[in-house]
Amino acid sequence: MNIYLIVILVIILFKYALNFIVNTLNIKSADSSLPEEFKGYYDKDKYEKSQYYLRDKTRFYQVEDTVGNIMIIGFILFGGFNFIDKFARSFTQGPVVSGLIFAGVLMLISQIISIPFSAFNVFVIEEKYGFNKTTVKTFIQDLAKGLILGAIIGGAAYAAIVWFFIKAGNMAWIYCWGALTLFELFLMFISPVVIMPLFNKFIPLEDGELKQTLEDYAGAQDFKMKGVFKMDGSRRSTKSNAFFTGFGRFRRIALFDTLIEKHTTDELVSVLAHEIGHYKKKHILKTMILSIGTAGLMFYILSNFLNNQGLFAAFKMEHVSVYAGLVFFGFLYTPINMIFSVMGSIISRKHEYEADRFAVTTYKKPEAFIDALKKLSVDNLSNLTPHPLKVFLDYSHPPVLERIKAIRNCVK
Repeated sequence: MNIYLIVILVIILFKYALNFIVNTLNIKSADSSLPEEFKGYYDKDKYEKSQYYLRDKTRFYQVEDTVGNIMIIGFILFGGFNFIDKFARSFTQGPVVSGLIFAGVLMLISQIISIPFSAFNVFVIEEKYGFNKTTVKTFIQDLAKGLILGAIIGGAAYAAIVWFFIKAGNMAWIYCWGALTLFELFLMFISPVVIMPLFNKFIPLEDGELKQTLEDYAGAQDFKMKGVFKMDGSRRSTKSNAFFTGFGRFRRIALFDTLIEKHTTDELVSVLAHEIGHYKKKHILKTMILSIGTAGLMFYILSNFLNNQGLFAAFKMEHVSVYAGLVFFGFLYTPINMIFSVMGSIISRKHEYEADRFAVTTYKKPEAFIDALKKLSVDNLSNLTPHPLKVFLDYSHPPVLERIKAIRNCVK
């Protein structure tokens, strides 16, 4: 049997088994007794509801993951990639166009398979627990917009990478690395003003106590921004969040309307202070540098596998091509990507602690920030007692109880 096929199947099955074990442990680690810290925030029934929500979401994910992996393995073993490649080549428009057709068909198949799962998650699970506000019309519009954006943005990046690897020889991986870096930076600039408004409305926060307090705090921290905006998160869900995007004078803070409705001014300023903390501690820059570095490594490794005959034989391909090699390499890269993902999560959790510390030492209202974290956890039915292995592998934020403990320790 082809050694590459064996390696790829082992990778797929290992990742599936690891996810299944970790998620099963995470369900079992859910503590039925309400933590002392959350008494007065969770009542018994709602805390029990959060446990059911964790169970239902996890089991749903496991079913989706099982179906997805069975289909991927079947697609590999029965030559599905070769069938699509022959279809793409039948248009005889050159490797770049053939590559776009090849990747486009794969993306379309993936989307078609994922739609029933997405719909079930939104209209059954999220609806069952009172989160869903998405209408069928909005759901369909989001799908259509996502497909169009994916075709335009993803297609442009994919075509450029294929072209460079065909034309640039041994230096192709460096050109791809540089081009993709510039492209991602460009997207980060235009996303807040072009892409994100396609899905949500961003309205400048109205004049009043909240806006004034937010702006006063930002000014005191010498944090220049385009403004504070309210986002219509309630259009799709009752869940709450906040974030900031953009660079320089184009930075903007976005607060979900659901967040504003449920929190006091001091709590909201604390949330803003946390987001500003990420900027002041240069977390965004550090994350960006790490991402650029790992992308360079990925392209270098990729350059050594693109035309590997054994790899193409594993997928029952009749022809070797750059565009198909990009897809197949993704399977081999999975273990490395998992390692980088874990490393990224560890760094991200460290950054969250630092941003929390910045928020409570500059705004000096730690209890307000703790209250905000508690309300967010309750409103989103967050798991208060995740399994340590789940945290290690998947959590970009520390568990809320650990964050609260760290906040209390830093203000003693």
